[in-house]
Amino acid sequence: MQIQLLAVGKLKEKYLRTGVNDYLQRISSYAKIQISEIAEEKGQEPLSEAEIAQIKNEEGKRMLRHLSPDVYVIALVIQGKHLSSEALAEHLDQLATYGKSRIAFAIGGSYGLSDSVIQRADLTLSFSKMTFPHQLMRIILLEQIYRSFKINRGESYHK
Repeated sequence: MQIQLLAVGKLKEKYLRTGVNDYLQRISSYAKIQISEIAEEKGQEPLSEAEIAQIKNEEGKRMLRHLSPDVYVIALVIQGKHLSSEALAEHLDQLATYGKSRIAFAIGGSYGLSDSVIQRADLTLSFSKMTFPHQLMRIILLEQIYRSFKINRGESYHK
């Protein structure tokens, strides 16, 4: 399986980079995984709704350039589908079973994902009704991907 994580912005904090690298190493035993950082648009606060839409649109255009037509896209959005860890593991297993071995997860920037990325998605996924910083969401997502592989292989997950 090949997994691509598309994320707006760069990780600046060392502890976040350390966490991401730890999970990338763990996942590498199960799948090829790559993170593509998408340049974050800057704006002068406070922003109007139109300015926010423009920022999301520009980030979305850059994100879509990284997606090939055959990749299965999972967009992380608050209004997406809620899955348990077991259900996510089963979904990823089903994708692999039926020939969808290339998967991309899309994490938006401070203002979320553009409508164009959401429309391109094969699945919209929500981790919570709460809002998380997009940098922290990378670690949460990577942990769940790793957990999915452990569940699917029947391996114990060390806490």
